[in-house]
Amino acid sequence: MQRLQAARATPSLLRGNGDGAMNRWRGRRAVGMPSTPSPGGLWWVFGRLTGMLGAAVLFGFTPIAAASEREVPVTLRPAVERPSTVLEGWGTALAWFANLTGGWPDAERQRLADLFYGRDGLGWTIARYNIGGGARADATPLSQPGADVPGFWRQPAGATGRDWWRHDRPAMWDWSRDSNQRWWLDAIAQRVASPIFEAFSNSPPWFMTVSGEVSGAANRRDNNLRAGQETAFARYLARVVDELQRRHRITFRTLSPVNEPATDYWYAGNRQEGSHWSPARQATMIDAAHMALKERGLTTAVSAPDETSSHLFLSDWRAFPPATRARIGQVNVHSYGTVHQTGVRDAARASGIRLWMSEDDTPLDGDPEDFAGMTSALAFAEHVVADLKRLEPAAWVFWQAVEGISARNGQGGSNWGLVKADLRAPATGQHAIHVTRKYWAMAQFSRYMRPGYRLVPVDDMDTVGALSPDGRTLVMVHVNGGLNPRRMTVPAGWRVATIVTDADRMARCAIPSLAPARSIATLVLTREGANSPCRPIN
Repeated sequence: MQRLQAARATPSLLRGNGDGAMNRWRGRRAVGMPSTPSPGGLWWVFGRLTGMLGAAVLFGFTPIAAASEREVPVTLRPAVERPSTVLEGWGTALAWFANLTGGWPDAERQRLADLFYGRDGLGWTIARYNIGGGARADATPLSQPGADVPGFWRQPAGATGRDWWRHDRPAMWDWSRDSNQRWWLDAIAQRVASPIFEAFSNSPPWFMTVSGEVSGAANRRDNNLRAGQETAFARYLARVVDELQRRHRITFRTLSPVNEPATDYWYAGNRQEGSHWSPARQATMIDAAHMALKERGLTTAVSAPDETSSHLFLSDWRAFPPATRARIGQVNVHSYGTVHQTGVRDAARASGIRLWMSEDDTPLDGDPEDFAGMTSALAFAEHVVADLKRLEPAAWVFWQAVEGISARNGQGGSNWGLVKADLRAPATGQHAIHVTRKYWAMAQFSRYMRPGYRLVPVDDMDTVGALSPDGRTLVMVHVNGGLNPRRMTVPAGWRVATIVTDADRMARCAIPSLAPARSIATLVLTREGANSPCRPIN
């Protein structure tokens, strides 16, 4: 008797993580079997029951009680004749979890690297490395776990004030710093054939700031880089890029010198590094970073402005002089605010510049922490679909993939992150690693929409599509956040495999072309000899 299993084997490293749902093959109701012309009759009922049982046997499910909600038909019309952006991949920022987990016991950090960058994990290919500004030695530690990312400067004994640093003096550099985050650079390079690394900065070093703090100015709307320090800061960033490339035998394709710059998020005493930049100061810094990279003979391009939302991005972009825009090699935008996303897409296209969605994490606000819950997983997946449809970016990059356990002291917590762990625990000893449903929601995209695939329009708001380079594999990810199962009709001439994440399954093969209620369904359509991710076995 045949059944379907995922061709991508369940990674052994994921087993035994305390999530019993891995082995629960309680199938959802196998709705939608072809009916006879006389619905409601005896033979119709018999056919429905036998069809349900047959599908359950075929797909290895145990049928459960029929749901009361009716199946809804959905027709998907992908415009494969109009492919757009070529995907470069998926990834994460390494701040701040890498600053902690890179120092964990080797078995644990290797497991995490496999989860995100391994062939049997998410298959990510992109990493954003955070160049720390670095607080002064007597500063109060930042309260966000891992946010105290060390800088690479060394303050000479007896040096006082803020004007002692010289970029061309070797004694003022310390290349032993940030070993934990740098462990991740090597781990990713070992797992990914052609990784894409980006360096980014949240704040200048403390001695280049107005407030003397790396968390921001005293007034959150004030620029915190001291006037005239753009060149010094740019040289600091460029030297770090150059040195880490050499020491780790990697390439930073881009450098982002500012982060969420026009917001009022950053102020002295905040929990993390950050700096406000007016659009005019952003432009000056972009120009300086471009020149510093060229000064060192690097091919690394400037990416900018890494704004928190599309509407703020457009405000920044409008203020940039043409010469500054010409020095930007990659447009970066976050999607914490989604108004005017197509405007960002158009700005990048009109300038002929590659566009990344370079940071986001979107759990449902107010949803209590639940490692196995689907509520935030569905919200997150809907957000990814919308980003891909409206921005049409070349890459979609997560914020930090590992977040701290947040349900403490009677508080409900939140569902930030894909993997949860106690980030406040000492580095030594064991750390429980909790793989959440959001991780599997991410897998529905990154495992199947691979680098080199091209985004294609799909005329359904809950569905995003991508076509393989040879045109023989079409992937469509559909998010069904409702209570009704959806029966999808796809174009003729394709074989269909469906992978589902829901309350009972984690990226497992399921009934073709069916998106159960409250599920994320990836439809992999193949033809002309292309491999399917689901295969029949004896």
